[in-house]
Amino acid sequence: MRPTLTAGLGLAMFCAAAQAATPTSRFTFDPYPSTYRPLASATTLIRQATVLTGTGQRLEATDVLIENGRISAVGTGLQAPAGATVVEAGGKWVTPGIIDVHSHLGVYPSPGVKAHSDGNEMTSPVTANVWAEHSIWTQDPGFHTALAGGITSLQILPGSANLVGGRGVTLKNVPATTYQAMKFPGAPWGLKMACGENPKRVYGQKSGPATRMGNVAGYRAAFIDATEYLQKNAPKPQEPKRKRWWQRASGGDAPDSGGDAGGKRDLKLDTLAGAINGEILVHIHCYRADEMATMLDLAKEFGFKVAAFHHGVEAYKLADRLAADGVCGALWADWWGFKMEAFDGIQENIALVDRPANGCAIVHSDSDEGIQRLNQEAAKVIAHARRAGMGDIAPERAIRWITGNAARSLGVLDQTGTLEAGKMADVVVWNQNPFSVYAKAEQVYIDGARVYDRDDRSRQPKSDFLLGQEVAP
Repeated sequence: MRPTLTAGLGLAMFCAAAQAATPTSRFTFDPYPSTYRPLASATTLIRQATVLTGTGQRLEATDVLIENGRISAVGTGLQAPAGATVVEAGGKWVTPGIIDVHSHLGVYPSPGVKAHSDGNEMTSPVTANVWAEHSIWTQDPGFHTALAGGITSLQILPGSANLVGGRGVTLKNVPATTYQAMKFPGAPWGLKMACGENPKRVYGQKSGPATRMGNVAGYRAAFIDATEYLQKNAPKPQEPKRKRWWQRASGGDAPDSGGDAGGKRDLKLDTLAGAINGEILVHIHCYRADEMATMLDLAKEFGFKVAAFHHGVEAYKLADRLAADGVCGALWADWWGFKMEAFDGIQENIALVDRPANGCAIVHSDSDEGIQRLNQEAAKVIAHARRAGMGDIAPERAIRWITGNAARSLGVLDQTGTLEAGKMADVVVWNQNPFSVYAKAEQVYIDGARVYDRDDRSRQPKSDFLLGQEVAP
């Protein structure tokens, strides 16, 4: 046996220990915690595939061993443990599970009727108090069609009507009755913010903001309030040791947070304070380069970090600054021109954001249809770069746009996004190069469980909502 990547389970154990040792923040205490439990899984050896690890490696005739829901080893000549399921994958390709960092499945589910429109709380320009997870309808058929496209994890975000739209949540793409049963354990929340035209359009005829300068004033006012809230709630050395509202489960010894350090709890400011503290990751809908630069200055003013700019059709204009600041660009392959702020998009955008040494380019969907073929959206980027004379982008580099880089921006790279020993066994077996127009996800594994199989109808989950409905001829 000549293993190529065998790091043991040390990484996963270290991350679990570190997580357990981290105290719950008063601003990110979760009264609706994940109840996700991995499905029962078999020990599985996927053999003789072309493997894209998501770390920049392409390994030929390579095996992937899955044990106890985790990647046990990636290498050549691996031996199948007794009783293991062996998948003969010669001529096939294996990648990490695909991750979509910008989805509205569940909050804008299918059928797309008004009764299902739960993604935008358009009652105030700043609604940091709302959480997208509380709108998620788990019966959305879109989750299952996304699974057939290899999607194993996804971030569900509020819409972009508001300056601050609220918290987003990362899910594992498994069938469930409650959103908590899909909630990625230990994943940080995202904070959805929006620049430019959308807040102006929604609030320009209401209370405002009506201009881009009004937008920025609105962000600043919100974060000024959050900064004062942080200072008011900072632990004081002379405070007696006692349980706070954020440490108590339901049924605690006080009816509310009155009397705790800082006084009354504020759900909006909890979220903004969590973002300033770096506990909630900031994801910003922002198209124009000048506005992205302004938002980076805003982040510096108030001490928070931008995890990613989403949509960013002009991200190519400041690719070097994004890379220097460690900010990802979560972008479309070729959407552009559908409104003024999207006018200056180019098809080489993602390839240019990916070019700097520390560049973090991500292909996202923002679409219940596009999420089903995120691999082919990435393939468009490869083709656009080639036509522009940028050379061929290798599959082992491009796969990071929909796996490792996506996991990095969501704060879950220590658990998923790459095929490395110790990580969650979120794996896709493709019939061929995933960047071919003929590529299909044949098998999809989440935490080692084969949750989708194109050749086995019993492993093609259907939404309860669709059960009993006739299939169109």
